[in-house]
Amino acid sequence: MIRVMVCGAYGKMGREVLRAVYQDEHLRLVGAVDIHSDFADAGELMGAGKTGVTVGKDLATVISETNPQVMVDFTNPQSVMNNIRVAIKHGVCPVVGTTGLAAADLDEARRLCAAAKVNAIIAPNFAIGAILMMKLSQQAAKYLPHVEIIERHHDQKLDAPSGTALKTAELITKVRGELRQGHPAEIEKLTGARGGDLAGIRLHSVRLPGYVAHQEVIFGGLGQTLTIRHDSISRESFMPGVILACKKVLTVDGLTYGLEDIVG
Repeated sequence: MIRVMVCGAYGKMGREVLRAVYQDEHLRLVGAVDIHSDFADAGELMGAGKTGVTVGKDLATVISETNPQVMVDFTNPQSVMNNIRVAIKHGVCPVVGTTGLAAADLDEARRLCAAAKVNAIIAPNFAIGAILMMKLSQQAAKYLPHVEIIERHHDQKLDAPSGTALKTAELITKVRGELRQGHPAEIEKLTGARGGDLAGIRLHSVRLPGYVAHQEVIFGGLGQTLTIRHDSISRESFMPGVILACKKVLTVDGLTYGLEDIVG
C-alpha cells in the first residue's frame, strides 16, 4: 500500500481527498496537516469516525512522524511552494492540485525534483472529463484555430484565469501557434472586456457563488461554431484523478505537469 498524507486537510478539497484516500484499497492514509488544525482526528473531518490519524500543524513534523511516500496538496497559492520544497527535501513525492503556480514555480519544482531524484505531479485539474476536454480541444484547434475560453468558478477561487484555462490555451497553442483573432481595429471600451490574451486566445473568467469548476472552449469557423464544455458538479469529480496520480507519481520521471499523458 502507498503511504499518503494530505495538506490542507480542513479545506473542502482536503476533506474530499482524505475520504478518497481512506477508502481506496491500494492507499493508506498515514498523515494530515493544516495550518488551522486543532489536532482533530482526520476521520472526524470526513465523517468516518476515529482513524488514529491526527491532523497536525507543521508539515515537516508530520512527515517525520508518519513517513509518507506521497503528499497531496490542496492548500493555497501562498503556501503550496513551501510545501513542495519541504516534501521534496524529505523525499516525499508531491501530488499538487493547488492552482496559481507561476512558470518560475514550476521550473523550481522541476529542478528540485531532478536534484533530489524525487517525482511529482502538478495538475491544474484532476477531473478526468476536464483532461479529455483539454485533449479534444487540442485536436479541434488543428481544424478550427479561432478559439476563446470561458471558465467559471466559485467566488472563493483566488487565481484568474484558472490553471485549467491556461493549460488548455497552452495545449492549443502547441498545434496552432500564435494567432491574432478578431478585427485588427477592435476597440475595447472597458479595459478587460475582451478577457486575457494568451498567444491570441482570449480567456474569460467568471467568479460567482453556486459554481464549482466549469469551462467552455468555443471554436469559430466558416458558418459554424464548436463548443467543448466540461462541468464539475461537485468536488468528488476530482477524486479519481487524484487517486490515479497518487498511484502513478512513484513511477513517473521527475516533475509531470498535467494529467493528459498519464490518462493516455
